[in-house]
Amino acid sequence: MGSRRMTTIAGSLVTVSFSAVMIFSCTAVADDQGPGSSQGGKVVDKAPEGVKVSTLLPKKITVDNGSKKTAITATVKNGGTKDSGDLKLLVVGFDGLKVTNVRGCSAIPEKDLPAGSNSGFSCAVGHLAAGASKSYAVDATYDLDKEGKICLPVQTGDGRKTYWQQGPVPFGTTNPSPNAPATPLLLGTDNKPVTPAGELPRTGLGRDALPLGAVGAALVATGAAGMWWSRRRAREGRA
Repeated sequence: MGSRRMTTIAGSLVTVSFSAVMIFSCTAVADDQGPGSSQGGKVVDKAPEGVKVSTLLPKKITVDNGSKKTAITATVKNGGTKDSGDLKLLVVGFDGLKVTNVRGCSAIPEKDLPAGSNSGFSCAVGHLAAGASKSYAVDATYDLDKEGKICLPVQTGDGRKTYWQQGPVPFGTTNPSPNAPATPLLLGTDNKPVTPAGELPRTGLGRDALPLGAVGAALVATGAAGMWWSRRRAREGRA
């Protein structure tokens, strides 16, 4: 049976319908990639006293320029002094970043994805003791011709409240490397694909233009267009 759930994406509260989303209670299997960052995170619904939920993402990831594959560690932690209660973590991709798998978690059906997203997984975190954390291995692809964002909402197990949301926060680079084996991307950096003129056309509202609004507010996604410098070189070579 379907039920309505509220989650916050892109600075606005949007309604998401989760219909028969299967949750696997597997334990997380990712190894921590060193210190992470909670950049772009915010409290949404107030957690119970003594519970302080947050998430962490690596400050830097690397995208294989051939396969477009990348790996990300997503960590949820309870920095409070009391047990968190039953939690679940959503891992959602936007624009050029598409989440292809999160080990120990289940894919959110396409029809139930948050507005504007292209992929998502739901992870049954369970209870986190005070000071405890769980990390999840995230497999993704990244289209360097686009901007790419990831979002980590942390909800109660029943999805009725969202204690914390990180993002959608971008991974990107201001200096793409299409001819290199891999391109490093930094958390919190808008990806700027190279165009023949060296300029990046931008459309739509910036993500910072949307304040946290009322439940059901529409999501406005930012977009960016660009072409590889190598494509221009290829055309010149055929001329």
